[in-house]
Amino acid sequence: MSLPLFIARKYIRSKKNSGFISFISAITIIGIALGVAVLIIAITVLNGFENAVTDKIINLNSHIKITGFGDRNLPSYKNVIPKIQNRLDTNLKSISPFVAKYAVIGSKRFDEGITLLGLHKELDNSNIKKYIVEGEYKFGKTNDLSNLIIGKKLADKLFLKLGSKVTLFGLRGDKPPSLDYPPVIQQFIITGIYESGMSKYDDEIIYSDMKTVQQMFEVGDQVSGYNIQVTDISKVDLLADDLHVFLGYPYYARSIFKVHQSIFSWLELQRKPIPLILGLIIIVAVFNIVGTILMLVLERTKDIGILKSLGARRNSIIKLFIYQGLYLSFIGIAFGNAAAFILSKLQKELEIISIPDSVYFISKVPISIEWEIYFIISAIAFTLCLLASIIPSLIASKISPISAIRFE
Repeated sequence: MSLPLFIARKYIRSKKNSGFISFISAITIIGIALGVAVLIIAITVLNGFENAVTDKIINLNSHIKITGFGDRNLPSYKNVIPKIQNRLDTNLKSISPFVAKYAVIGSKRFDEGITLLGLHKELDNSNIKKYIVEGEYKFGKTNDLSNLIIGKKLADKLFLKLGSKVTLFGLRGDKPPSLDYPPVIQQFIITGIYESGMSKYDDEIIYSDMKTVQQMFEVGDQVSGYNIQVTDISKVDLLADDLHVFLGYPYYARSIFKVHQSIFSWLELQRKPIPLILGLIIIVAVFNIVGTILMLVLERTKDIGILKSLGARRNSIIKLFIYQGLYLSFIGIAFGNAAAFILSKLQKELEIISIPDSVYFISKVPISIEWEIYFIISAIAFTLCLLASIIPSLIASKISPISAIRFE
């Protein structure tokens, strides 16, 4: 063991340190621990939030959505699907036509504006069935009424349950109401309730059979668009652009990242404050380490003089105080990692903290524990603490032996 390390260990374990020095050391350790813990938790929550929202958006939507310009209806899908299949070839996983119409759903107590989504029975490639919490995901008819699947939030708002009968109102042939085109009215029965955790869907979108919706709105065999799932989502933007050019007007093909561009841009925006947070933590850590080691230098000034008079080199004095700084840093970083992991694990398992899903798309603060984040932040913190330890250590190494021995 080198002499500087041996002496540093003796200093660290010594019970003769003044109470003030011990207090300053404790504050330094706490400051480093808090900084490391806060940064790890912030990135853990941010990554968890981004992963949770992205996964839900991808699960609840198609990779590529084709609609008509201006929400106009598109011709029968029977001639269009083969063209898309040939164009995408092995990149295509599945394709399903759909009909989407704005409507009003009425119960005995309230009315609510919604989007009625008609899905193809055989070609349906949606993932809504994964989120069914009551009833079943099945299209067709029950007691001569068409089946309807609604979100739990909407069901609670309208005091509806499985088996409830509801009335839907819409525009006949997508034309404004008039004597020639009175609104369409049809009764449905609720056979399924889903809960995705995203109020945008649970409160606004309901599902039924595509043919039922076509007949209700009197649009013949026209569709609103196509939901496409691809084999490799990393290619989705290129494939969507290619389809957009290939199909031409009036088809409008967009990738999931463009359909929900505002959400993904918002997620990206959440990462902007991270450098600022990191900068503030760095400043606090540096000042803590510098201040603490300077106090240690003052406390050990006589010892420095004695060591120098016995032949200790300048490098040995520098190493002596750097080792003490690294020791404090290591303790602080270890405590910070432990605190971050425990708090993250508690939130992940118990979901203690809730957030409004109407604002954040999910109801609980999500957590994504990634060990590389712990390692990277710990490495950065340790490196910065090492650099911060050098400044006061250099000051200590320049102290004159005679002045140090006389120091009171």
